[in-house]
Amino acid sequence: MRNNTFYFLLIVLFLNSCAQRQKEEEVWVGYDENALEGELITTGLEGDSAATADLKRKEYQSTETILTDLIHTKLEVSFDWNNSQLKGKATITAKPHFYPSDSVIFDAKGMDILSIQMKDKKLNFSYDSLLLIVKLDKQYSKNEQFQVTIDYVAKPEDRKLSGSQAITSDKGLYFINPRKEEKNKMPQIWTQGETESSSVWFPTIDSPNSKTSQEIYITVDNKYTTLSNGKLIASTKNTDGTRTDHWKQDLQHAPYLFMMAVGEFKVVKDFYTRLDGTKMEVNYYVEPEWEQYAKAIFGETPTMIKFFSERLGYEYPWDKFHQIVVRDYVSGAMENTGAVIFGDYVYKTDRELLDQNDQSTIAHELFHHWFGDLVTCESWSNLPLNESFANYSQYLWDEFRFGLDEADYQASVEADGYYQSAQVQGYHNLIWFDYDDKEEMFDGHSYNKGGRILHMLRNYLGDEAFFEGLKQYLHANAFKPAEFHQLRLAFEEVSGQDLNWFFEQWFLGSGHPILQIDQDWNKDLNNVTIKVKQNQNLEISPIFKLPVQLAIHDEEGVKIHDIIIDQVDQSFTFPVKGLLKCIVFDNQQMLLAKIKDNKPSEQYIYQYYHTNRYKARKEALMLGTKVKSALMEQLILDALVDPFWNIRLTAIEKSSKLTGENKIKALEIIKELALNDNNSQVRSSALNYVSYNAAESDKQNLFATSIDKDSSYLVITTALGNLVEVNTDLALEKATLLENEPSSSMLAGVAQVYGSHADKEKLTFFESALINNRVHGFDQVSVMNSFTYFIIKQEPEVIDKSFHVFEFLKKDGEYYSQLFLPQNISYLLSAIEEQMNQLKSELEAFEKNNDAALADGHRKKIKLLESIQSKFSSLVD
Repeated sequence: MRNNTFYFLLIVLFLNSCAQRQKEEEVWVGYDENALEGELITTGLEGDSAATADLKRKEYQSTETILTDLIHTKLEVSFDWNNSQLKGKATITAKPHFYPSDSVIFDAKGMDILSIQMKDKKLNFSYDSLLLIVKLDKQYSKNEQFQVTIDYVAKPEDRKLSGSQAITSDKGLYFINPRKEEKNKMPQIWTQGETESSSVWFPTIDSPNSKTSQEIYITVDNKYTTLSNGKLIASTKNTDGTRTDHWKQDLQHAPYLFMMAVGEFKVVKDFYTRLDGTKMEVNYYVEPEWEQYAKAIFGETPTMIKFFSERLGYEYPWDKFHQIVVRDYVSGAMENTGAVIFGDYVYKTDRELLDQNDQSTIAHELFHHWFGDLVTCESWSNLPLNESFANYSQYLWDEFRFGLDEADYQASVEADGYYQSAQVQGYHNLIWFDYDDKEEMFDGHSYNKGGRILHMLRNYLGDEAFFEGLKQYLHANAFKPAEFHQLRLAFEEVSGQDLNWFFEQWFLGSGHPILQIDQDWNKDLNNVTIKVKQNQNLEISPIFKLPVQLAIHDEEGVKIHDIIIDQVDQSFTFPVKGLLKCIVFDNQQMLLAKIKDNKPSEQYIYQYYHTNRYKARKEALMLGTKVKSALMEQLILDALVDPFWNIRLTAIEKSSKLTGENKIKALEIIKELALNDNNSQVRSSALNYVSYNAAESDKQNLFATSIDKDSSYLVITTALGNLVEVNTDLALEKATLLENEPSSSMLAGVAQVYGSHADKEKLTFFESALINNRVHGFDQVSVMNSFTYFIIKQEPEVIDKSFHVFEFLKKDGEYYSQLFLPQNISYLLSAIEEQMNQLKSELEAFEKNNDAALADGHRKKIKLLESIQSKFSSLVD
């Protein structure tokens, strides 16, 4: 499962409902200059909680007890689209796990159970809408299989729903626009099983430590395409205009990985050549209008499969790897075995892909097919065995495909994500046995922190041992559930080392190191003493053991020293030859830690030119530019032409520190970057810099040129937003030419310009963009916000005409639009109230002056606004 793109916004939105865990306050985030100048501040547990914590036994979320072994699940399903129901028959082959039993317990949520049979004999059962207890025809031993057939109706719309930040709904089975009431949205059906929602659409033992092979017969109208796990064995046309597709997967996997999708999808075919030379289908299921872009979106997939298979020493184990894009999806993406589901945020044109692609998400879901699908966490407490590896796959792919700088940059983003989420939600162990709800496991710990921990383990063991350990873990636990100890044992068997210390502090411990580094250079003794202090809150975090590399740069070059930090306060003394030029703590730049390195600016400047890791260069650029000097200004100029795009982007931001001739030089470089840099984010940032620092004529020419010639929608949007401040008429003219671009993000950019500067004629643009499904996700939220700002400046008649758009958004808007709609309505109602008060004030003056015509006109406007106010108020629950 991939957290959706808007994860951290959702953290804020759902803050009040989040369980507040042990919380450590830190005044020190990322590269914030002011924060870095301050002291580390940590607070312990408040009140008497520390004193009373041991008086109550902690909740322990144990692994599901295995009473019954699933062996094979056969499903036969058809659909009642009008009522959003599934008619199903489940034939389940199973046996007692160890102890003899005369009954079996299935998870079955909110179904109508019509009958249960065994060999044409009806069986007795009890059912409470969650658990289905079936009395078998006799007592069975662990060596005896039995088979039951359950006829049922799944009714997902009748369920009371819940969810999490990663998965916003647990409905399990979703009918999207089943009665074709929403214009421009293809009717479709899809499923979402994680965590335990597969049991909404078929009876099963819905636990991650259950595994079963499967087959499914899906009966649909002939016009529909279907997708499920395994291979398409047969597709049989029926006499009533329907077709039955038979999908079968012989290899066992967990029930939460079962999937099904139905719709008028186009199938774009691709393939992967296995290491033995055989070909495997790798197809992409998309809506018809996106067929031409499918390979641009997903086309790297075969190369990814080959790369991961070779890197892991374990060939991709499943029948196929298909990917499908659905509407109104409740998460980012889901690793259903051989049939991955993505939300429609991945729909991007060739030009949109220049600004942002979703290869990290594709890699994430693919890697799950080893870590999650092949070897599955035995309990949700062990979820990092799934999600940490999937998160780390993004680093491996970036390193392979885009280079080490890109991988390190994205890793720093992931680390910051962990710090931010933990700061809001609190800290807990990575393997978390005392959560309140299993959905809490889908957070910045299981994903972001876990991925960074694996990177530290890789650096400690070395590549050969690390990947051999992964291979050992996969082969030893294939098609089984596993817990984190089995991962540790695999690495120990390969490396010959006792790794309990590593797993104890990182997997069973909380928090992260907060380090303060000081240095004392003794020129007389030709040595330097490095002092390291662990400043994390030791009430909730361990004293960490941290093997790291220390690089000392002197007149003889650079010397690498391996040291181990394992105390609260430690000192290390090393020889220095001549001038001490720089000390780099954590030379491999791999620690998950907040580090305050107290060293002079000149060392940071030296660090930029003499280290090759992204994080060290970025840190040098951020902290080496705090003290004004000629060297500092030269550092910024040199960083403007750094090989890595994010360093160039940061240098643009730092260019405001330049003076005199250097400021002039920088402006010329940045204008060149705006037109010709190979990264659209850099070009966009360069345009923003120009907007504040160039002459008016230069601005207009540069912005107009970018709009006309740049291929990036991000850059065009930035140029358009800046041009409107320089020449509003020209910006509106160019925006008009962009209204029909097939890009959600570009339309959002046009909407921003219109929201501030357009007249009432642009109402039709907003209507088209919002009602005709032309903008999606947060772009739809952005256009809605711009529309609200546009409407509050209009006359009452125009405001009245806008009502149907807001009404549409309430009923058929996407999830995030509906989430933010009340805020927009509230803002609009406040503006209407203000407009009425102004009109009433003017009306009073007209009445005093006996201006009958003007007074009558104002009364009509006020009456209309009161009517509008009433209508819009009805949209707020």
